[in-house]
Amino acid sequence: MKYNEISHFSHPQHILKFEYTEFPFKCDGCKEIGIGSRYSCAACNFDLHSHCAIPSATISHPFYPKCSFQFMSRPPTEDGPRYCNACEKDVTGFVYHCRACGFDLHPCCAKLPMVLDDGEVKLYLYRKVSASCHKCGKKGRSWCYRSSCKRYNLHVACVREMLVESWHDIYVGLGKGGGSGGGGARRGLPTRIPSLKDTLQTPHNRSKSKKKKCCEMAGLALQFVISAVLGDPTTLIAGVIGSLMSRA
Repeated sequence: MKYNEISHFSHPQHILKFEYTEFPFKCDGCKEIGIGSRYSCAACNFDLHSHCAIPSATISHPFYPKCSFQFMSRPPTEDGPRYCNACEKDVTGFVYHCRACGFDLHPCCAKLPMVLDDGEVKLYLYRKVSASCHKCGKKGRSWCYRSSCKRYNLHVACVREMLVESWHDIYVGLGKGGGSGGGGARRGLPTRIPSLKDTLQTPHNRSKSKKKKCCEMAGLALQFVISAVLGDPTTLIAGVIGSLMSRA
């Protein structure tokens, strides 16, 4: 359910307003990258993914049928550092935690769609696949989106790595070419969406036409996965990313 305005325990001093942005942001709840729908306090530069702003108290997941995940504002500390079982990245903020099994899921990872479908291409979410990822060339690293034809595989972890690498300088406050104000840096952000140039690690032993088609299909898969991992798997965001990637 979407609300135009909400109050939130993590930012009690101000109301958070729903907005839609084509610029990436860092969620102050789960501490992960986001784009698209968010709840924001412009005065404090405070942002939350929609999934973090309006979480469920408990959730279940088809990959872990015996688990009950509880929403927590900070990860448990009794067993040391935590990592997300979906993307294998550190958990440093909001999290869904199963006390019985010790599993953890970032809120956006917990809500990743089981199927991404644009009417032409379908990608299915798997807990693990035996085939190699088109980004890293490795197997079984994290949850993976796989096309219905089973030719295209992308680890959720690899997509997250691409995003972090591409936008790292933004988050440490560099914002090259953005001037002294924050607006310039924000205007430069979309050009930092990952390029497809180095995405495919699988060698092609095919004709040029087949190679081109393969790259186009893998590129489309990457668009879908990026939009899902960022917490807003919408056609608009996928289209924005696709148009930017096509310029690379």
